[in-house]
Amino acid sequence: MTVSLSPFPPSALAAWMTAQRASYIDDRLRAGDDEAAAERNAQASHDRLFPDGRLAPGHDVLRILDDGRPVGVIWVGPHPQELEGVGWIWDVEVDEPSRGRGFGRSAMLLAEEHALALGYRALALNVFGFNTTARGLYESLGYETTAVLMRKELRASE
Repeated sequence: MTVSLSPFPPSALAAWMTAQRASYIDDRLRAGDDEAAAERNAQASHDRLFPDGRLAPGHDVLRILDDGRPVGVIWVGPHPQELEGVGWIWDVEVDEPSRGRGFGRSAMLLAEEHALALGYRALALNVFGFNTTARGLYESLGYETTAVLMRKELRASE
């Protein structure tokens, strides 16, 4: 297994953006958003990150390759709050059949090297609370929890 990263083919970017948006909506719904809020949030993100249907400047969508064969995607770019010297992992997606084989870990380590080459001194990311596998991976790589967003569904007394 030789894992590497390569630029995502521009010809495939539009289809990837559509799939990424749908995946983000699914994650927002799973995290508790109602459908309208998930759609609004996804549209606002899409408008900001893909102006005019193109990836915003400074963002790199990279294919995760195993011996040259695509097994996933990792997206690195500026921090959403534009923090000086801090990059952001916007998305990590390993294809279902390739999960659990170390590709996510290898991709994260390669993305850290990529971020250093871009001049970042730190990387940050957001992970949904339900994604315990990803949280475990990030913690094992030394990522620290810096904030926690919590939610409780309320029900009237019966």
